Amino acid sequence: MPQGFSEIVDGLRERVESLHRARESALASGRSIIQLSSKAIKHIHRREMEKAHQLLCDLNQLVSAAAEAAEPFPGIKHAPYFQDAVKEYVEAVTLDAIIERKPLPNPETMRVEPQAYLNGICEAASECRRYALDAMRLGETERARELVDEMEDVYDELITFDFPDALMSNLRRNVDALRAVLERTQSDLAVTGTQQELIEELRKARSR
Repeated sequence: MPQGFSEIVDGLRERVESLHRARESALASGRSIIQLSSKAIKHIHRREMEKAHQLLCDLNQLVSAAAEAAEPFPGIKHAPYFQDAVKEYVEAVTLDAIIERKPLPNPETMRVEPQAYLNGICEAASECRRYALDAMRLGETERARELVDEMEDVYDELITFDFPDALMSNLRRNVDALRAVLERTQSDLAVTGTQQELIEELRKARSR
C-alpha cells in the first residue's frame, strides 16, 4: 500500500460520511417541505388563511434551515430532489401572494434558485384556476376575472424564458401546461359571463 494512503482514505471517508448525512437530512427536509406546502395550498383554497399563514411561516423557517445546512454541499443543494421541494414552497408562497393581492416575493428574499422560483410561480398560476372556478360558483365573477388576468400575466412573462430544459428544470413543459389551464379557465369565464347575461335578461323580461 502506498505510504500515506490510509490517511488519505480516512480523510475521504470523513468527507463522504458528511456528504451522506447532509443528503439524508436534505431528503427528510424535502419531504417535510412538500407536505407542509401541500397543506398550506389546501388551506388557501379553503379560504382558511390564518392556518395557511402559520404553515407558510413554518415553511420559511424549514426551508431556510435546510438551505443553510446544504450550503457546504452544492451537489445536494442543487439536486432535483431538493430543488423540487423548494419549488413546492415557492408555489405555496406565491399562490398566497396572488390570492391575497400582495406583492410577489422575489427569489433573493426567499433564498431560492431561479429555476425553482420560476417553476414554482408557474404552478401557482395553474392553481389559480381552482380558486377562480370557486369564485365563479360563488358569483364572484370579477374576482375570477382578476385571477385569470394574473394567470395571463405570469404566462406572458414565463414564455420569454426560452432556454434548454436541462437548464430550466423543464420550465417549458410547465409553461405549456399553464397555457392549457389558462385557456380552459378563460373559456369557463366566458361561459359564466354569458350565462349571467342571459339570467339578467330573463329577470328584466319577467319584470316588464
